Amino acid sequence: MNNMQNNPPNLADIDTPAAIVSLPRMQRNIARMQQQADALGVRFRPHVKTTKCADVVTAQLAAGAAGITVSTLKEADQFFARGVTDILYAVGMAPHRLAHALDLRQRGCALQILTDSVEGARAIAEYGRAHGHAFEVLIEIDTDGHRSGIKPGEDLLLEVGRVLHEGGMRLAGVLTHAGSSYELHTPEALAALAEQERAGCVQAAERLRAAGLPCPIVSVGSTPTALEVASLEGVTELRAGVYVFFDLVMRNVGVCSTEDIALSVLTTVIGHQADKGWAIVDAGWMAMSRDRGTGKQQRDYGYGQVCTVDGVPIEGYLLSGANQEHGILSREGAADPDIAARFPTGTRLRILPNHACATGAQFPAYQALAADGTVQTWERLHGW
Repeated sequence: MNNMQNNPPNLADIDTPAAIVSLPRMQRNIARMQQQADALGVRFRPHVKTTKCADVVTAQLAAGAAGITVSTLKEADQFFARGVTDILYAVGMAPHRLAHALDLRQRGCALQILTDSVEGARAIAEYGRAHGHAFEVLIEIDTDGHRSGIKPGEDLLLEVGRVLHEGGMRLAGVLTHAGSSYELHTPEALAALAEQERAGCVQAAERLRAAGLPCPIVSVGSTPTALEVASLEGVTELRAGVYVFFDLVMRNVGVCSTEDIALSVLTTVIGHQADKGWAIVDAGWMAMSRDRGTGKQQRDYGYGQVCTVDGVPIEGYLLSGANQEHGILSREGAADPDIAARFPTGTRLRILPNHACATGAQFPAYQALAADGTVQTWERLHGW
């Protein structure tokens, strides 16, 4: 009889490569962020694009999260089907997606949408009026020049607000994301950017209110600024995503330790190039992703930090290269002539990723590893 029929599966039963989630680490990360939001007196709305996993979101909501943030309407569809009704779609609304958004709202999803232009606001208002529906809309604010949004002091802010409000939509508030925080690596710099993020978004809210426009929600957040901010005066909502798993980029930013990283890729040594000091593993970029985010930081981890099968980092060894299905494991600085003896064929290892969002996206499911060594399969959402 198959042993797996008698005993819960463990890592030895899992084929490689596989995405492993350490449940004790994940739960600790969830509790840390929720406690931060609670201490700051704001509601916490996690961004679920990192995991795209209902089991993870269940744990976040159970810890006290209020609603979720998504990056696609397909995410909204699938989380709504699983009973989550309070959803913020935090990507600028393209006109062709308004029918999809309306369908979700008419089926009972409290979906909020986003815009940062007069054109976008007009499209939302015109579509809403034509279908007898008032969308809930936030205006995206640019507080750090990282990506999209309206600067807090621009006249455009009030123009967009008026188009939405006078067009019969519900102007729900303002939202910002200090994505440039990923480029920092000191507590002082992160705290300064967090305050810049807070102050800019609050300024935008105050300008709307002074112009006689509603602005009940003031939403800010990125994982680094959320963990380093000292005050969120004037803010109502905090968002963050990658905190739930963390990764090597966040380790370099300085908001987590290597021991906090909850996601890893289980891999097997399948061969060697001894003259080059290489061990070859079955986790290439199809498992780790092409993300080389640490390459621009003060510590470059290649394609990932090599760990024992128990998750303990093996200092000095990285996944230094990656082909589609093959990863190259080597020692930093100089070739290891004893690589084959150190990592024999069949050795199982775990690799910590540069970017949890990108690595998780390479797999259809996570293997959730409990403290007792047993494993559950947690499906990711499908259909991207």
